[in-house]
Amino acid sequence: MASYRVLIADDHPLFRQGIRSLIEKDSDIEVVGEAGDGFDLLEMIKRVPANLVIMDIAMPRIQGLDATREVKRIFPETAVLILTMHNSKQYLYHAMSAGADGYLLKEDAHDDLVTAIRTIQRGKFYVSPLVADQVTDILVQRSRGEDLARDPLSPREREVLKLVAEGRSSKEIAEILFISTMTVQNHRANIKRKLKLHRNSDLIKYAMDKGYA
Repeated sequence: MASYRVLIADDHPLFRQGIRSLIEKDSDIEVVGEAGDGFDLLEMIKRVPANLVIMDIAMPRIQGLDATREVKRIFPETAVLILTMHNSKQYLYHAMSAGADGYLLKEDAHDDLVTAIRTIQRGKFYVSPLVADQVTDILVQRSRGEDLARDPLSPREREVLKLVAEGRSSKEIAEILFISTMTVQNHRANIKRKLKLHRNSDLIKYAMDKGYA
């Protein structure tokens, strides 16, 4: 029987190694490539056919959600499992809208990664138990005609906002996201401008209301 071919896209090599080791315990699942960002992934998948891409959201150059849309556009039969630290209804909504076939929290990966892969392999959507209730909320809001995409922030700005809401300094955010402190400060200024907010306390309240914190 042919193996189930998997590509991993995450900007942390040690994390990719850990995911590979979890996957390769199953002899019929094969990791056929790794990419450090969305751009490299999109280049790789043109050369290396895969049944499934395991994709982080926060990556340099091309973000995971944008890369997901492109994968599904070019290779609609290739499934995408979002593997992320973001326990947020807004991120889950955007992942579903981008065409992802599953949403797994990194904190659940050790126990649930293979289950997520098998679920997607059977043609079903997988979501981490910790965010399962939010799928129902999203579907209910959609049925009511509520616009869940009204958030004007980009994926990177949402990442910065989440870290601001956690009390991180610009220097800490820069280190976590592998960007410069100046870039973080520019993101913070853009977030305040887009949201028409001036105080950090208002940013934190907005982040909590949107489920980012």
